[in-house]
Amino acid sequence: MTEQQAGVPDERVGGPVAPGDADRSTEGTGATGTTGASGTDPRTRPGRRALTLSVSLLTTAALAAAGLVLPVPYAVNSPGPTLDVLGEHDGEPLITIEGAPTYDATGELRLTTVSAVGGPGYPASVLDVVVGWVRPDVLVQPAEDVYAPDLGRDELEEQNQAQMTSSQEDATVAALTQLGYEVPAVLTITAAVEGSAAVGLVQEGDVLTAVDGVPLPDYGTLVEHLDQVTPGDTVTLTVTRDGAPVEVPVVTGEADGRALIGVYIDPAFDLPVDVTIRSEDIGGPSAGTMFALGIIDALTPEDEADGAVVAGTGTISVDGRVGPIGGIRQKLSGASRDGASWFLAPDANCAETVGHVPDDLRVVAVGTLEEAYDAVVAIGAGDAQDLPTCTADGPSDASAA
Repeated sequence: MTEQQAGVPDERVGGPVAPGDADRSTEGTGATGTTGASGTDPRTRPGRRALTLSVSLLTTAALAAAGLVLPVPYAVNSPGPTLDVLGEHDGEPLITIEGAPTYDATGELRLTTVSAVGGPGYPASVLDVVVGWVRPDVLVQPAEDVYAPDLGRDELEEQNQAQMTSSQEDATVAALTQLGYEVPAVLTITAAVEGSAAVGLVQEGDVLTAVDGVPLPDYGTLVEHLDQVTPGDTVTLTVTRDGAPVEVPVVTGEADGRALIGVYIDPAFDLPVDVTIRSEDIGGPSAGTMFALGIIDALTPEDEADGAVVAGTGTISVDGRVGPIGGIRQKLSGASRDGASWFLAPDANCAETVGHVPDDLRVVAVGTLEEAYDAVVAIGAGDAQDLPTCTADGPSDASAA
């Protein structure tokens, strides 16, 4: 998830120089000087050597300036802009909600971004790379380590926009679920995960309606049921195929200690509240957590941040899990630059923050949307001394300084 950027001295030389002027002696002239055959004081005209030197300097300066803007095969990530999800962007609210009462807030919840050059269609220059090597909050990498060699600009922008759109929907579902809304969903299987036990058993277009006999009115119920399953156990999926129910036994896989059924699902949500998020200039999924917090803040009468400026990052899943992102160090710098005192960081990014946190910023480690929301409430209430921070080994409880 997009998750998103010399001059030449004015060397002035005299008029034309006649052949031999550079060697013409001025000995014996008076204090006021003399003029040569051309009527010009020879001491005021540059010789050939001076003219050649001037032209050479100008040429060298021009070439050096041109070299600084030539594209080079590097990707450069620097701190990007931050946006208050409770505020406006280009004169319009970032988050607009219809179908439910909303409430004003005095604090700020700022999503953070990374400004990237060196990708397809956005070449980095020598100057970008040199500046990046000097600045501690800028990351310079070979472009081939970041972007696929056959990736085009249009494809990259489409990927970033698709990730952002998905992130906004996931944030909306997670926020509404956190607030107690029911968010019905139709769970359509698009494919089996390669190498999983579901290959050859499920088909594209199957609609998942139950697991082990438990009806699935929404995505959250599926997640909650699988959390109770031991990886490696067999579950029975009930799907609607060609209009008829079909039972499919599947041996579960495992990731991060959780049981997986090995299928890709495209959920179609029936949102009880109409939420619109405007972020045309931002790509990628990393703003999900801050969008979800903004939706919750807008839909609750409490003034959660109560005047505090809280920045943060992290992907969000529909069941409220905060996921890792890229560019955490650049985002920390951008948050500090834009006045944030607090930063919500995904648990999985904790180790990357150590030694790179600006002096005026306190990092809080979060793993779920509920934890992130509780942290904002504690910050607004001035009761944040026991919030978990980050260490090289991950999140750790620590008192605020």
